[in-house]
Amino acid sequence: MDAHRQAYKEEAYELLAELETSLLELEETPEDMDLISRVFRAMHTIKGSGAMFGFDDIATFTHEVETVFDMVRNGRMRVSRDLVNLTLKARDLIKGMLDASDGGGEAVEGRQAEEVIAGLRRLVPAAPEAGATPKSSPAESTPEAKGREAAVTYRIRFVPVPEVTVNGTNPLLLLAELQQLGDCRAVAQMAKVPRLEEVDPEHCFIFWDVIVTTKRGIDAIRDVFIFIEDDCELKIDVIDDGGALDVDADYKKLGFILVERGDLTRQDMDAILARQKRFGELLVEQGIVPPEKVESALIEQQHVKEVRKDRQAQESASSIRVPAEKLDILVNLVGELVTVQARLSQTAASRADALLVTIAEEVERLTNELRDTALNIRMLPIGTTFSKFKRLVRDLSVELGKDIELTTDGAETELDKTVIEKLNDPLVHLIRNSIDHGIESPDARAAAGKPRQGTVHLAAVHSGDSVLITITDDGAGLDREAIRAKGIERGIIPATAELSDKEIFSLIFAPGFSTAKAVTSVSGRGVGMDVVKRAIDALRGTIDISSERGTGTVITIKLPLTLAIIESLLVKIGPDCFVLPLSIVEECVELTREDVRNAHGRNLATVRDQIVPYIPLRERFLIRSEQPEIEQIVITQVGGSRVGFVVDHVIGEHQTVIKSLGKMYKDVHGLSGATILGDGSVALILDIPQLVREVELEQMAR
Repeated sequence: MDAHRQAYKEEAYELLAELETSLLELEETPEDMDLISRVFRAMHTIKGSGAMFGFDDIATFTHEVETVFDMVRNGRMRVSRDLVNLTLKARDLIKGMLDASDGGGEAVEGRQAEEVIAGLRRLVPAAPEAGATPKSSPAESTPEAKGREAAVTYRIRFVPVPEVTVNGTNPLLLLAELQQLGDCRAVAQMAKVPRLEEVDPEHCFIFWDVIVTTKRGIDAIRDVFIFIEDDCELKIDVIDDGGALDVDADYKKLGFILVERGDLTRQDMDAILARQKRFGELLVEQGIVPPEKVESALIEQQHVKEVRKDRQAQESASSIRVPAEKLDILVNLVGELVTVQARLSQTAASRADALLVTIAEEVERLTNELRDTALNIRMLPIGTTFSKFKRLVRDLSVELGKDIELTTDGAETELDKTVIEKLNDPLVHLIRNSIDHGIESPDARAAAGKPRQGTVHLAAVHSGDSVLITITDDGAGLDREAIRAKGIERGIIPATAELSDKEIFSLIFAPGFSTAKAVTSVSGRGVGMDVVKRAIDALRGTIDISSERGTGTVITIKLPLTLAIIESLLVKIGPDCFVLPLSIVEECVELTREDVRNAHGRNLATVRDQIVPYIPLRERFLIRSEQPEIEQIVITQVGGSRVGFVVDHVIGEHQTVIKSLGKMYKDVHGLSGATILGDGSVALILDIPQLVREVELEQMAR
């Protein structure tokens, strides 16, 4: 794909995300002119850049929506729920056009776009009949509104930076857009074109003087240049306000026109006209303005120019756009470097070479800094994902006839971009369930003494090297007995099982589990929560549910900050090495043969007067080797409970670069990946939550 088209698509996707957020906020505050302007600017930029880079279908369609919001911005129509609905549909169609532009999605049917355009046109108020006196409003008495009533003539000096064409902008298309506003004349200026041998063919050295007469107002002119305003010098002056004039009156003298445009300095004009002094000097000599005020004005002029020049330089160098694939390659290379560094450190230690050890320590320090920097580059605020769900809650509430508000907290919390991408679908399922199963109808809430409007609260917060995400609703809560009965009916638990609330609630993650009495477009088929559980497990996270009948439900997800490199605990069982995520490890204690005999065949250990169940990994993985007299129990925290894992030896902390096991091992349970150790051997990464869940299910089935 052409680099400019790709850059446009990336910018357009960002604008569409911002557009959706602005529209949802605008629905709540329809009089907010700042939001109206944000919507208009997003549409205008998508349209203008789209036409420039060959996305003609997008430009044509977006122009229709932009025109409507131009009327809203100018006070000729109001924001309504129907307008927001249609604009959201238009936003989805534009996204579909972008997806399909290079074969990446289904093509958008022309009929869909025509339906949206027809709906928008129906919302436009009819023009007043001939002879009718239009109603006035306070906004229409402003000079800008006055300019829309009469044709105003503007002088425009448009000086793009030489690199404007390199950035993908075609100035001629902007001039063509100006011509659509009214009577327009443009003159190309060649004064800045260098000698032929100095010309860079990729740069633009021409600038333009344009005279345009239009009823659209100065904002319409500024909007033409809105997406390159940082890449040009733009001056717009009113030279005729459209008011009544003496037709015999002369226009300005040629010298004054040139001075106003900046093509002739006042000093040169004065030199020609009787060689008079500069304007400021004349003012001082004639006592009209004190010299210190003239000096102050000159200082202001120079200062603002310097500040703007510095700001433009800083803004242009403050950030760069990097494709996500390049970041992934960088992190993979850093992972390989971490592995090589571990081998170097191990080799240096085994040879007892002081110089080699010093070099290895320096490489380790630099590698750690590079690792942290590379991982931080991939960190993104989770608020981008949160904002997407406002649309989900809005549309689903309307579909189910409920009144629900989504509130968020901790949007600035950062997570690895890979984690955020894979988190989207699980959160969609959880929010949909909260809306459908959790929040009651407005009438039911009122009967229960609750506000008619329900609330779903989405929050994120850092917790050590993990992030906690909570989805809280103030709905009816989970029905413990209904879940238990369904679990018995499906044979998941025996009828005599005595389970805690937490164990009961965890049943909803079983495949095919559903307590819905009817199948709807939202839920009832038993598909969703088991998918959520598998997705969270794949992210090496945990999910926990707490609920109180009649009050609401809280779902807590705990996720690692990154999926690429983790701090871990390296252990050994016989000849094999295994890795446990250090974030869930609490402590390590000894397990002797006597301790095993005292437990009378039960996998329980007493740790500081507390009973801790444990899983013998040697038995679990069928490892046949000589068992040591004293084993080690690695005690972890899983889902709020302490669970131990018995190993032969605890080697120590290890920086683990996670490698996928591949499709061949996709059905292997209890393992989430592998890593390469410093000596080149492979250690398997244990999937602790999955191991615990399998043992729990085995015990329930007995």
